Amino acid sequence: MFNKNKIINDPLYGFLTIPTATVFDVIEHPFFQRLRRIRQLGMSELVYPGAVHTRFQHALGAMNLMIQCIQALRAKNIAISDEEAEATYLGILLHDIGHGPYSHTLEHTIVQGVNHEKISDILMQKLNEEFDGKLDLAIEIFNFRYTQKPFLSQLISSQLDMDRLDYLLRDSFFTGVSEGVVGAERLINMLHVHQGQLVVEEKGIYSVEKFLVARRLMYWQVYMHKTVTAADQLLISILKRARDIASSGKALGSYHPLVHFLGVDIDETNFDDEAVATYTLLDDSDILNAVKSWTRSEDRILSTLCKHLLNRELPKIKISTEPVSDRALEEEKIKAMNRFGLRNIEEASYFIHSGELANNAYKDDKEGILILRKNGDIVDAAKASDNYNLGALTQTVTKYFTTYWK
Repeated sequence: MFNKNKIINDPLYGFLTIPTATVFDVIEHPFFQRLRRIRQLGMSELVYPGAVHTRFQHALGAMNLMIQCIQALRAKNIAISDEEAEATYLGILLHDIGHGPYSHTLEHTIVQGVNHEKISDILMQKLNEEFDGKLDLAIEIFNFRYTQKPFLSQLISSQLDMDRLDYLLRDSFFTGVSEGVVGAERLINMLHVHQGQLVVEEKGIYSVEKFLVARRLMYWQVYMHKTVTAADQLLISILKRARDIASSGKALGSYHPLVHFLGVDIDETNFDDEAVATYTLLDDSDILNAVKSWTRSEDRILSTLCKHLLNRELPKIKISTEPVSDRALEEEKIKAMNRFGLRNIEEASYFIHSGELANNAYKDDKEGILILRKNGDIVDAAKASDNYNLGALTQTVTKYFTTYWK
């Protein structure tokens, strides 16, 4: 009999164990193995050269934290059956399986009408068919339909879940940005369950504060870094230009899986078996190979954009607290027309971009982080904290950007 009791060496946590044979089989499946070829932080490596870690590593790391969490809750006499534990491991393991190439950067560019959460659900259903229903409970928990124990779903997706804990630690480690380091072990051991809901014991409030502040800093310093944003916009423009070329009936001459999605509009109504089969062939290498081949495209706009991205010759970017005016945007497009020899404003729109970056580190709504006081009362983390700055983290901070060329 084949030995499925494997260990994996992780740079963050050391040796990871694979808890069950079903989990092992899911990891071995091509759907999950594809995550080895999708980077966690997309274009961030152009700013942080070490940020080449993958969704595969993140999923395994999040599952490792989930194993620790289930053990900690069981030690507090929270009833979790072996079946429920395995389903929760599978839920967190597969939470990002629907991500496409370059993760969030191209989420609404390759498949415009379906987000990665919906694709994750579709792929989990496909896996469940192959595994003869062994993922039934995992899918229920993943989709918040397991009402007997809602805290299991909250461990997978909430404002304090194993996904966020791992990506903060992992992204901090690989970028070298120390502000993202949080005390995951203490946070996990401070978790409890009250009336079926996930709560944090009162003595863990300072760890929660550190977690929320770390998340805010990582968003502005890494995930929404201005140079990363400029690179994201350039890559999105490349795919938009390629889509426009494909829509006009001209051949792109790149690998089939990518061309399939550029040539047709895909939404939930036509994301069929063929689309699923093609989508699960896509990874970062398809995008990079396409960009390399398009540097020799007969379309001068496409080839110019691709050359700039490939050689990291990125547009400059302005960040401000006010939206850019139409007049200022028009002026930048005219400058781009002159610089690149473009014929009109429409062509210049591939080179000049504007938009907004918005983030709030914490939402103090009905799905907020709940603190369990010693007297049994439940209060929101923002109200339980004596740190007045924590309330400010609930406010959405919006910044506006414009890319331009010198």
